Amino acid sequence: MRILVTGASGFVGSLLVRRLHADGHAVLALGRDRERVRLALTQERGETNGAGRAAAADVQVMRGDALTGEGLADALEGVQVAYYLIHSMERARPECGGFEQRDRVAAETFASAARRAGVARIVYLGGIAPHWDVRPDGAGARASRHLASRETVEQILLAAVPDALALRASIVIGARSRSFRLLVHLVERMPVLTLPAWHRFATAPIDERDVIEMLVAAATAQLPRRSLDVGGPQALTYGQMLTRIAELMLVNRPAVGLRVNLTGLTARVAAAIAGEDPELVVALMEGLQGDILPADDRAAELLGVSLHSFDSAVEHALREWEESEPLAAR
Repeated sequence: MRILVTGASGFVGSLLVRRLHADGHAVLALGRDRERVRLALTQERGETNGAGRAAAADVQVMRGDALTGEGLADALEGVQVAYYLIHSMERARPECGGFEQRDRVAAETFASAARRAGVARIVYLGGIAPHWDVRPDGAGARASRHLASRETVEQILLAAVPDALALRASIVIGARSRSFRLLVHLVERMPVLTLPAWHRFATAPIDERDVIEMLVAAATAQLPRRSLDVGGPQALTYGQMLTRIAELMLVNRPAVGLRVNLTGLTARVAAAIAGEDPELVVALMEGLQGDILPADDRAAELLGVSLHSFDSAVEHALREWEESEPLAAR
């Protein structure tokens, strides 16, 4: 099968390209920077690997930009399945507008190009849409701008071709997942885990291996156009996740829960502690206003994937992390 993977230089994209290549598909990897895509394919956690070298040698790396449409027609020619793994988490660029506008324009541009090319299926990986209570006066918890933007992109892509599928995940546990790395760095660098009110909210973190297997299965699954919430087998609060990560890292981290969120302040403090981009952390923490859980647990069954436990996911991610860089807490 001829398959296009956009966002191929990213964490999920590079893993997916190698997995599809290993299954014998004719894979095209699309990115704005060809060298960055090739580097992502050949290196994993800083280690050059045989699977990556084989994929880089056989996979056609193409330059393209969903925002401007550059290169999309050539990349989509003859493609049967196209994966859309593009998300705007970077800082705003004045010439391109805010991230909501960039997300929408890129999705619309890609959707139009896919329709013209006759693509049979688009597979999109987005975020689980929360369903928090909002009072009649409109007050109360609001969806984060990034989660709302993901939902807009999903609607655009699902309407583009007849057999489109959208997978929705919350936190993906992997050595290169920025959400997971943020949690690990907080555990490493905070002798006492001082947690805002969001520590009591729950989600269903999922192993990167399970996400990749679901994405692969989505290419050929006999399913009608629809969205599927994908999560791990356990619902955990953010406080429980941090505590369990600390235990698996074999470090002692007492936790103190606060009753307030102060998202803007705590996000910037967390970014400084973790050495992460404050804009990214603010975007992530804007979504921590309530539980973010799958609407049902049918995705794994429908896609034929056996799920790893949270502990297994964390141990796998930490092991791969340590293959290229030390964990300071150990």
